Amino acid sequence: MTIAPSPSAPAPRTADGGTTALRTRPAALLLDFGGVVVTTRQRPDGLERMADHVAEVLARAGHERTPAELVPVLRGGKKALKDWKNASSRRLAPTELDHRTIWREFYGSPLTAAEREVLAGSAGALQETLTRTLTDHHLRPGIGELIDLAATLGVPLGIVSNAHSGRAHRAILAEHGVADAFAVQVYSDEVGIRKPHPGMIDLAARALGTEPARCWYVGDTYDRDVLAGRRADVGGLVLTRDHHTDRVPFPVADRPDVVLDDPRGLVDLLRDAAPSSSTDVPAAAVPDRAPARDRTGVSALLLDHGGVIATSRADQAVRRGFATELATRLTAAGYPTGTDDALEVLTVARAAHKRWKAAHEAGTASDDGTTVPEIDAPTFWVELVGPQLAHHGPGVRHWLRAEAHALMVGYARTKSVPTVRPGVRELLVTTRDAGVPVAVVSNTVCGRAVREELVEAGLDDLIGAHVYSDELGRRKPDPTTVRTALTALGAEAASAVFVGDKPQRDVAAARAAGVGTTVLVRGGSTDDDALDALPADGPHTPDHLLDTMTDVAALLGVRVDVVQGTPAGTRR
Repeated sequence: MTIAPSPSAPAPRTADGGTTALRTRPAALLLDFGGVVVTTRQRPDGLERMADHVAEVLARAGHERTPAELVPVLRGGKKALKDWKNASSRRLAPTELDHRTIWREFYGSPLTAAEREVLAGSAGALQETLTRTLTDHHLRPGIGELIDLAATLGVPLGIVSNAHSGRAHRAILAEHGVADAFAVQVYSDEVGIRKPHPGMIDLAARALGTEPARCWYVGDTYDRDVLAGRRADVGGLVLTRDHHTDRVPFPVADRPDVVLDDPRGLVDLLRDAAPSSSTDVPAAAVPDRAPARDRTGVSALLLDHGGVIATSRADQAVRRGFATELATRLTAAGYPTGTDDALEVLTVARAAHKRWKAAHEAGTASDDGTTVPEIDAPTFWVELVGPQLAHHGPGVRHWLRAEAHALMVGYARTKSVPTVRPGVRELLVTTRDAGVPVAVVSNTVCGRAVREELVEAGLDDLIGAHVYSDELGRRKPDPTTVRTALTALGAEAASAVFVGDKPQRDVAAARAAGVGTTVLVRGGSTDDDALDALPADGPHTPDHLLDTMTDVAALLGVRVDVVQGTPAGTRR
């Protein structure tokens, strides 16, 4: 086995050049296609040959294009796809393009609508032809020996490959006489996701009756293969050097367990690996974790915004000011509107929004609890406000769609005037000093507006995470809101505390997310009579009903004298 002399390759961690992660024989060996099983070479005339083929396809439908016209079209599409692939590698869980999109929007976008539809209708076949026409494919050194050894040891092989034509890859393997060696082949265009999405590796492992932690994964790129392997928590991660290994579109901190010149080194690794029982998971399959925070006390404090951090009141002068702004902007865009008219439009839209929320409050059942959607800015402005301005003609709806997000900031900041509740700053300071992280979990039409208010109140630097329903697309009582905050803080649900002011939304969401302690505070959106009427053991009855935010600090066991300079942070 040869370790490639690359600055990106990790130093060997054992005397024989192997690593602890690769000392145990894998339950399955998963290989990338290009760069591992095969290497490719660009054909000098490949693009011209493909242009000839595309011209023939178009001609059959009555569209005359010369190959010379189509070469720059195809070259542009190829470059755009390369950029898209690099950008997708930056995402946590990228999806794959379908063939119709590739040929309609990447290759076909400079052509006529009719020509695009012809290409889209033959997209799958065109993509296979393109893959076979632009490049030659050759098995890499050592693949034959690796296949034979894996068969001898009883280690199943699988393919895990980003591919815009899995069918072409399957055919290429068959032509080289090795297709039957692979018990499963997972291609991105066939499963709809692409590396570095860990789901491709997970799918291949489970298709072979095992799990990623008991597999080795072998790729040739850092931004796709190494990231995918680490995210999937594979038992062993190997990089075989090829054309694209050092062409990294952005810095990648993760590293493989070993870097090889070519797959011949895999033969040595697999031969030397010790057999393992079917139930053993290699110790190295457990990824390194950051040291956990002390969970002996409260793991996190989750706070609603409206009614908890701040109370709000309607201010007609402020609302009228925004109506004037809206009327001015509409008029400037060619849709003459007066302030009174705009104010009435907003009043009607506000009522329509309340009905929208009521209609969606029950949500729908899902695997992770009740799914409750949040309205987005375009829906609010086009669907709720738009009908009130329909007399201006269809153009106003397009204007509202274009301006929706900017309008929503102004609307959210002027529909009510917030005031920070007494004791909030002291609570946030003492929880910070006590090591209890804080998140805001709020139903709102505009998280940006809430952030601005927190900044202006001088509270933003005391809050660790923000979860706003308009940005998440879910609203309480959907537990996804609370779970997202817990994930952001790395907090255990059972030892977390959630403070809200609405039983049916806040308590319901927190309980469904497994939060251990639920609190409602008086003085928010729910009047005292309604809070006092909650049944003792009702599903929306909190564990604690408190009067003030200072009481919340007392519940957590933190003192609030830190603002006077006295050390704080004692926990019960």
